Amino acid sequence: MLHDGLWHPRLLQILAAAGHTDLIVVADPGLPVPPGVETVDLVWRRGEPAFLPVLEAVLGELVVETAYVAEESPRGFLDDLLTTERIPHTRLKELTGRARAVVRTGEATPYSNVVLRAGVPF
Repeated sequence: MLHDGLWHPRLLQILAAAGHTDLIVVADPGLPVPPGVETVDLVWRRGEPAFLPVLEAVLGELVVETAYVAEESPRGFLDDLLTTERIPHTRLKELTGRARAVVRTGEATPYSNVVLRAGVPF
């Protein structure tokens, strides 16, 4: 048992196995997940769990080199947590097809999705 941080066993395995440039997506339940991309489905009802607490837990375990959000996301979206690169939503969905995993939250706010590209701690 861990003292603190993320406790979801499968999500921890995915994050620990992520290599440099691997993609991890934290998403709302509406983001389409292409066949073959693993989904860690945390949603259990509308709004639960919320996007930001899940993202913060993932960020506590993963070195992030780049974070991509949709141009359609509200200005300032995630600025308190990450430096983000804005890309068209269609491009964000394309990146989802190359992801190691998609972590699906219950967030009901449109465009609450981020693609995280893993970095290295040195």
